[in-house]
Amino acid sequence: MTKLQALHPGEWLGMLGGGQLGRMAVHAAQALGYRVAVIDPDKHSPAGAAADEHLQAGYDDAHALSQLASRCAAASTEFENVPASSLERLAQDIDVAPAGAAVAVCQDRAAEKAHFAKAGVPCAPHAVLRTGAACAAVDAGLLPGILKTARMGYDGKGQRRVADAAELASAFAELGNVPCVLEALLPLAAELSVIVARGRDGQIVSLPVQRNWHVGGILATTAVPASGIAPALQVQAQQQAQAIAAAFEYVGVLCIEFFVLQDGRLLANEMAPRPHNSGHYSIDACSHSQFELQVRAMTQLPLPQPRLHSPAFMLNLLGDLWFDAQGQRREPDWSAVLALPGAHLHLYGKTDPRPGRKMGHLTVTGASADEARAQALQAAQVLGLPQDGLV
Repeated sequence: MTKLQALHPGEWLGMLGGGQLGRMAVHAAQALGYRVAVIDPDKHSPAGAAADEHLQAGYDDAHALSQLASRCAAASTEFENVPASSLERLAQDIDVAPAGAAVAVCQDRAAEKAHFAKAGVPCAPHAVLRTGAACAAVDAGLLPGILKTARMGYDGKGQRRVADAAELASAFAELGNVPCVLEALLPLAAELSVIVARGRDGQIVSLPVQRNWHVGGILATTAVPASGIAPALQVQAQQQAQAIAAAFEYVGVLCIEFFVLQDGRLLANEMAPRPHNSGHYSIDACSHSQFELQVRAMTQLPLPQPRLHSPAFMLNLLGDLWFDAQGQRREPDWSAVLALPGAHLHLYGKTDPRPGRKMGHLTVTGASADEARAQALQAAQVLGLPQDGLV
């Protein structure tokens, strides 16, 4: 595909979605000289507050989409649950990255598994279940397993662990009898993610492999370099992520999450058509962040290979931190955290902390992985964060 001419600084870019991913993408676009218009229904959205223009409307609002298309030269999305049809509507008039068709695949776990197969990348044994009868007839080899809604699941939502056929039937009903994917429960050794950026001309680069630890289905800690992961396996993960992106001629930033099994096998878990929580460290630890790469892909700018210049640990900051043991509102001790060498605090401008809500992240960099780990452990202790991946 012929590469289009790069968009000049000063031109407008559009963003569907006003959350923290959009906010950080807005900052990256503005640093490169672009102006950004955001569509989001929340008048207090983090990205809307940072953007040059906030169109307060639903993602499928025809008038707002027309306004965005008339003002902007290119557009993107900050999360996968934006209607793919809205991206397709914008694509009639302006460049859109990623394309609506690619986002539609990422919105449906059944389509996602089929895409992994198309790309030649293995994933967990699974079955697509659309009815209660399909649950009753499921292969016993998939149990125990994890039942996941095919659509609209994230951060552990829309999932149930099931031990046997009776629990499977009950869980399917609890999830609303909607189409689901049942995945066999596998013996995991580690969880990884790889973030790639691909241009319209097929140029593709990737961030370093990230090792992740989750608590309650929500990312708690990311380590880069990926501690304890063999170099050959890291290369394999990057190659498979690039193959997945190339298989549907993806344009933009794409994250692939992988499982490493105890026998050493690598399996694709899921993908996100956007920058990802596990890549936030790249703002402070890499020559080019995932958000800058997103903007570059949107605007036809070159995609340089990102370089990790500092080992890093990223800690998620959830709304739980704003409450003490008695449930009373308090402010975390940011001064103590920021006194630690290499601590980089990013708060997302959300004024309503709630348990489980992503309020910010802390990236701790160091001259070595051991130094970064030690400082991150101190930060976790100060804030009362989980120490998964740090000890």
